[in-house]
Formats: sequence, structure tokens, C-alpha cells
Amino acid sequence: MVGSPHEAMHRIFQHDPGVFTRAVRALGLPFLDPLEVALLPTDLTETRPVERRVDTLLRIRTVDGAFLLLVEAQGKIDHAKPAAWAYYLSHLHAKYRLPPVLLIVCQDQQTAHWARRPPAIGMPFRRSLILAPIVLGPHNVPAVTDPATAAADIPLAALSAVTHANEPDINAILKALAAALHGFDEDQSIFAELTEMGLGTSPAAKTWRKLMSLDLTFFRSESSQRLRAEGHAEGHAEGHAEGVCGSILRVLERRGVEVPAEAHDRINACTDQDTLHAWLDRSLVVTDVQDLFHD
Repeated sequence: MVGSPHEAMHRIFQHDPGVFTRAVRALGLPFLDPLEVALLPTDLTETRPVERRVDTLLRIRTVDGAFLLLVEAQGKIDHAKPAAWAYYLSHLHAKYRLPPVLLIVCQDQQTAHWARRPPAIGMPFRRSLILAPIVLGPHNVPAVTDPATAAADIPLAALSAVTHANEPDINAILKALAAALHGFDEDQSIFAELTEMGLGTSPAAKTWRKLMSLDLTFFRSESSQRLRAEGHAEGHAEGHAEGVCGSILRVLERRGVEVPAEAHDRINACTDQDTLHAWLDRSLVVTDVQDLFHD
């Protein structure tokens, strides 16, 4: 496995393509959850000696049809890249006859700001090609600092860590992700590796290695106590209860625990903060949803 932030920034989407939809949903973009995903060859080399390779290329099918997701990891400003992106998009559209979507993942706000506004191709008075990529970076990927939220969506939490590698809140993000990963089986270990790759040589990489060598279950308890205290704050209780209900259901879903309609409705109907937090703690370990409700 190549150890670099560049690899991690796009390979997260290979291991869980659905994180694309969840990450851009906050941007108000109407992408639907994928029904089927196929990893396509990334080699776009033509017969002439010009080599073109994308970082990650996925064919995603939804209820509205299929599209191609081209993921490019961009570690710094490179003024030669927009021309390559234009080539990738036109080539893929001609080859697969599917709508191509360009996603650029960055680790700093300066690069992300540049990537959002690639220069148009053509004459000043008549543009022939205008690129409109989706850009994810520390400016719009949420900082996942709560262990329960991280456990509910580990791939998105890993993406949060990678894109915030050099941000002030990185330590809190890493603690939450490490605590979440300690509560899951080895199937999720790939995201621990991708996180370490994504942190590269940043100071946060040392913090991550230390965290992953410790037993961090106490972070979940600490978070639970904090959430319980916040849950009683005036004007916050209702919205907080909805958030905890969503976290419980998401954790159960990610862990493969079946939730019948009756149990789903019971969780959503509960407004008692202590009960919800007890269920949230149990959702990390139960194998049957009925065990969630037993004292």
C-alpha cells in the first residue's frame, strides 16, 4: 500500500463510494444514494505515447440512472491540472456515454479555493469548455469530533480526518475516529490505514499512531456524559434527541444489526435523554436490537 495523503484522499471513495453522496449532501447537491458501484480502470492512456491516469474512477448507478465519479486528490495548486481534468471528462464521456462528475479532494483551503475555479477553455468572448468540479476540503467537510457520530459513519469520519489534517481541530477528530474504530471489527481497519496515509508527515500522524495503540473506550463514556449534560440545556433537548436517535440507528445499520419497523419507531419516538444515551452506548455492542431496550 502506497503511504501518502494523495492515495488516502481518493481511495476512501473506493472502499465506501457512498461517502461521496453523504459528503456532498451538505452542499445541497441532489446526488442520490448509490444502488450499485463498479470500480473502473483508471488508465486513460491513448494509443499515442501520452499517459493519462485518473486517481479513482467509479461507475455509480442510482434509481435515476448511472454516472461516472472521477475522484482526484489535489495536494497543492498545479496550473497544469485543469487541462488534464478537461481531457479526463471529455474522454470518459466519449468512452462510456455516461455523465462524468469530477470530485477534487484537498487538504488545505488555499488549494480548495483554487480548485473550485478552474479557468475556462476557449476564447475570452466565447468559452468552449467550462469545468465545474465538486471540491471537498477542510472548508466544507464536517469536523467529526464526536465518537458516536464517527461510529455512525466511519468512512466519513476518516475523510474528515484526512481533509482536516492540518487544521486546529484535527486532534479532536482523531480521538473520535480512534474511539469509534476501537469499537468495531477488523473490517473497518482499512480506514485506520487510510487515515494514517492521509495524515502523511504532519504532526497529527504521530498523534494518530499513539491513539491507535491505546484503549480508547473511555472517550465514548466521556462523550456520553458530555452529550447527556448538553441534552438538558434549555432549547436544545428536542434537536439533540433527534440527533441521538439518528446516531443510534446509523450505528446499528453500520454494524449490520437488523432494526424492524417497530424498533425503529420506538427509537424515534423516545425523547428521554438518559434513555437515549443508554441506547446509544448499547448500540455499539449489541447484536440484537431487542437487547438495546433491556436494562
